[in-house]
Formats: sequence, C-alpha cells, structure tokens
Amino acid sequence: MTEVTLHIYDVTNSDSEKTNNTIVQINRIFKDRIGLGGIFHSAVQVYGDEEWSFGFCEEGSGVFSCPSGKNPMYTYRECIILGKTNCSILKVNQILRELNREWPGCEYDLLSKNCNHFCDEFCVRLGVPKLPGWVNRFAHAGDAAVEMAENTALRLRQAKTEIVSASKVAYQFLLNVTSNSSVASESPGNSNGGTSRFQAAWFKSLVSNGPKPSSGSELENHEELMIRQQQPQDEAEAPLRQNSRHDI
Repeated sequence: MTEVTLHIYDVTNSDSEKTNNTIVQINRIFKDRIGLGGIFHSAVQVYGDEEWSFGFCEEGSGVFSCPSGKNPMYTYRECIILGKTNCSILKVNQILRELNREWPGCEYDLLSKNCNHFCDEFCVRLGVPKLPGWVNRFAHAGDAAVEMAENTALRLRQAKTEIVSASKVAYQFLLNVTSNSSVASESPGNSNGGTSRFQAAWFKSLVSNGPKPSSGSELENHEELMIRQQQPQDEAEAPLRQNSRHDI
C-alpha cells in the first residue's frame, strides 16, 4: 500500500498579472473565508516523485506529469492525503496507460472534462476517495447552469414542434369543414343555398390563404357579393311589402 497525494494550485496561468491576482483573491475569499471553493488546478501523486494531471493539447493525450508541487504554470497552494491504494506500481502504470488513451487533449473542457475531473477518475481507479467538493465546485456549478440552459432550449423546441403539429391538425379540420359546407349548400333541399354557398366559399378562401387583416376593398367586395346573393329573395319580398303599404 502507498499513499495517494493530491496537489492543488491556484490557476494563475493568464498572461495578465492583474487577472492572476484576481483569481488568487477569488480563491482566498471563496475558499479560505467562505469555504465554498475557487478556481484550482489539481494533480495526483502516487509512487515516486511525479504528479499526474490533464490539460489541453491539439493532438495526442492530454495526460502529463511533472515533479510534484512544481508545475510551472500555476501557483502552488497545498497538498491533501487522500488515502492509501492497494494497487501495485505495475497496476498504477497500467491505469495510467489506460487513462492516457481515454483522455485526449483535444477533449479538454473547462466545465465538463478538466484536470479535476481527471484526478477524480484516477482516484476512483486507485480505490481512494475523490477530490474534496470545494476543489471543483465552480466547474460543477457552471456545468449545472449549462445543463439547465440546454434542457430549457430542448423544452422550447419540443413546445414549438407540438404547436406546429396542432396547427396542421387544425388546418386539416378546417379544410374538411369547408368541404362539407360546400356539399351541404349544393343539396336540393337547402332553402338558403345562396347564402350558404357564399359562406362556404368565403370560409374556404380564409383557410386556404390563412388568417390576415381584410382591406377596405375586400370588405366592400364581400358586401356586394352578399347583396347580389340576397337580391332574388329581396325582389320576391318586394311586392308583399308594396301590397302591405297599399293596404295601409
């Protein structure tokens, strides 16, 4: 059995000294004073003087090693003993070869696949506890926010699909209604055939063209058509009205 040590750094690899100082201040406030966490780099040491971690590169594996506590890109902070592993040095070398293949540098992601995630996976295979929650809490919070946003977008897309489907069903229903109205208006027994034919034609035109505001000329055309459809009935009733007035 041998001890497994976690080395933790403040992430101060920015080209801007101001940014690096800001990160150190954030870590002091959120980790040292509040105890929530901060922006950290981590690496695992087991057997020997090397620590192992993960980072971005365009080609090949992102797994790399350096002398323990001596990573030149970051500011060393502290180390934590995670426990003891039962793995032999040969088994550890086998685990590292597997991780070397499974963690290409091009897949590095600040929120979902960073150095802290790699150390968690390494610790699981070594049979020791994972990193303390505060080490990677900011990334977990960011990852949760991204997941929430993606789920919200998915629900919006689903709602849009449902609305479109419902619209298609409604459109087909209206077409069937207009077709049935046309047939009914043409039946011999329909005593109000003129008005029904006009309503069916107007309704079918509405469905085919889609709802839209009517212009003044369109309204006038509809009124003229309605008047022409009603003229036979008006002329038939005209003598009756005249007779009534004559009788009076």
